[in-house]
Amino acid sequence: MFIDTHAHLTSPQIIEKRDEMLKRARLHRIAKIVNICTDEQTLQEGLKLAEQEPWIYNTAATTPHDVEKEGASFLPIVEKAAREGRLVALGETGLDYHYMHSPREMQKEFLVRYFALAISLHLPLIFHCRDAFSDLFDLADRYYPQGRAILHCFTGTLDDAKGMMERGWYLSISGIATYKKSEELRHVIKYVPLERLVIETDTPYLAPQGKRGQINEPSFLLETADMIASLKGIKVEAVGESTSHNAEQFFSFSKVMRNV
Repeated sequence: MFIDTHAHLTSPQIIEKRDEMLKRARLHRIAKIVNICTDEQTLQEGLKLAEQEPWIYNTAATTPHDVEKEGASFLPIVEKAAREGRLVALGETGLDYHYMHSPREMQKEFLVRYFALAISLHLPLIFHCRDAFSDLFDLADRYYPQGRAILHCFTGTLDDAKGMMERGWYLSISGIATYKKSEELRHVIKYVPLERLVIETDTPYLAPQGKRGQINEPSFLLETADMIASLKGIKVEAVGESTSHNAEQFFSFSKVMRNV
């Protein structure tokens, strides 16, 4: 079995296609999907979806891109859902200095606020980080020491990966690992122990190499798993077993509340 630890199933881009996507995911042995909600609309839709499909679980936070626009309004909504036990993590939150859609200081402010919320609710965090690992590590060391975290869609350097492992975090590997230009990322995957990896699709984004140009979906997770298996010299079933175990350890799936 496999667990897709990061998909945007309530993205308006795929609503009409979602039922068929979920059927294909089941056929491809996807046992659980973690749905990432980034605003009030996607969260409300995600909570409804989880009631209909008990193998789907939700997280929520404002991405670093959008904190200037809606960080303040969405955070109390996230907190309410989390306090009701309806989320298995907070995220994706973090820092993105590549696109800079929100000012750096505002990104940092909301990251620290999500650190505090995660600590108070005993929930793990899902990070988004691009061109900002130094600040992410610095803030986490100050405000989130020993905190549990996944770095979603990891594309950093080997040094970045080592910094994450030193802090006990997981690296989440997406379809980017299958791209021809991703040699450095594949080197990182070879280096990092399987015990520190999880896998994701980031549906509907970042379809793997064999599906480039298509809308990504959870059933495509297996191409990424195959790549990891090849790099590690193991069977793909071993990748599924280990990354699923890691996800089960990270997310408190059994504690989520439904029908609240």
